[in-house]
Amino acid sequence: MDKEIRTIQTAVETREAESGGNVIEGYALKFNTRSQVLGVFTTFVETLDRNCLNGADMRSTVATFNHDQSQIIGRVDANMTLNIDDVGLRFAITMPDTTIAHDVLENIRAGILNKCSFAFTLPDDDSADDWQKSDEEGIDYVRTIRKIDHLYDVSVVTTPAYLDTTVGARSLERAKQIKEGPLIEARSQKRKDLLKKLNILEAIDY
Repeated sequence: MDKEIRTIQTAVETREAESGGNVIEGYALKFNTRSQVLGVFTTFVETLDRNCLNGADMRSTVATFNHDQSQIIGRVDANMTLNIDDVGLRFAITMPDTTIAHDVLENIRAGILNKCSFAFTLPDDDSADDWQKSDEEGIDYVRTIRKIDHLYDVSVVTTPAYLDTTVGARSLERAKQIKEGPLIEARSQKRKDLLKKLNILEAIDY
């Protein structure tokens, strides 16, 4: 599946670690919380099911700045912990003694950085997400993510990713089928009615 990225505006807190140094912590994602309107040509809102991280591969998840793999500030089993609770996925990073880590820390303290983002994939399974047509103006679908396969990174970001949201091609194709389903069914019924009418006419001519 294609990698997807989502951003939430959330409180990123700072504190001193018991062993010295500084820690930043907050939620990379939250369950059952409606997103802002995502997409451009196809618009939708989505929520993350409470159980969407069950079994997700988070063994090699890293923490970055702006999803830039050259600006890593943390890694699972090194200086970052990830904990799932009733709210969502909470992270805590003991900041390393690097230039990028110092810059991120000071920008968080100054309130300049206050958004977190996560990059993930869904399993190649139609049950991984659910699309429903929306009755709201300006929103085509409501999407529920039920299963995340791999969490690649959590990131402190400057620009909300929802302005440039990516969605897996397979998921969008399923949404398209939902949208076009009634139209296809109507065309099929019209064709059946026409064939039925032609059969009746042929019987009369005979």
